[in-house]
Amino acid sequence: MKIAISGKGGVGKTTFAANLIRAFAARNYNVYAVDADPDVSLGATLGLATEALENLRPVIEMKAIVDERSGGSGALFTLNPKVDDLIDEFTIKQERIKFLRMGAVKQGGTACYCKENTFLYAVLSSLLLDKDDVVIMDMSAGIEHLTRGTSRGVDMIIIVTEPTRVSVNTAKVVGQLATELGIKQVKILANKVRTDKEKAFIRSQFTEAELLPMIPFDEDVLENAMAEESGLLLGSGIMSGVDTILDEIIQEVKVKDKQ
Repeated sequence: MKIAISGKGGVGKTTFAANLIRAFAARNYNVYAVDADPDVSLGATLGLATEALENLRPVIEMKAIVDERSGGSGALFTLNPKVDDLIDEFTIKQERIKFLRMGAVKQGGTACYCKENTFLYAVLSSLLLDKDDVVIMDMSAGIEHLTRGTSRGVDMIIIVTEPTRVSVNTAKVVGQLATELGIKQVKILANKVRTDKEKAFIRSQFTEAELLPMIPFDEDVLENAMAEESGLLLGSGIMSGVDTILDEIIQEVKVKDKQ
């Protein structure tokens, strides 16, 4: 099962991604936790060891391996480097969770990063298309890491939003991008919902089929986010309703696979 999580900054996207990873692992699934958002630390939100995170380089910055698998340092390079045997070397392992950082997709004009991007997309393709384990990707709102090729492996994208007009509009734009990429299921998760008025606002913006169960604002989640080290994997700051959402995700993906 492959799930991408996106949304505007500040909506709780990474916190939800970390909670979903914890929930899958708690049910004895092996989970690849992929940080594909350069601006947010999924590893710290999970509560992985600070020293290990500081020593883990993003995949796209591993120049020696990129050169080796892409055909050297010249202008000519392979478009399909072999990477499946390397993925576990990029990870921090904690029980059933394997964490890795992708790094930012390099834009044209900064230098020629074609080779680095090709290598990054090869790693993503291997994770999304070749691995049998659960893969959860914490992405930026732009979902630049997904291409038409890699999106074939995504079973569902969950777009996290707050009950505000700006956040909802961002969610709609991301949803359109995901649909254009051909992602099988696009779901909306409203987070930090406090009142019936906010619930009504969310329901007025999306269809019932699009919406996952809403997550209420929770002081304990906020307290854990402000702590020097997250205690999520130890049971602190768990979002209310995540297990129910997990059940719905599993059921939705199973039904879609049968169609």
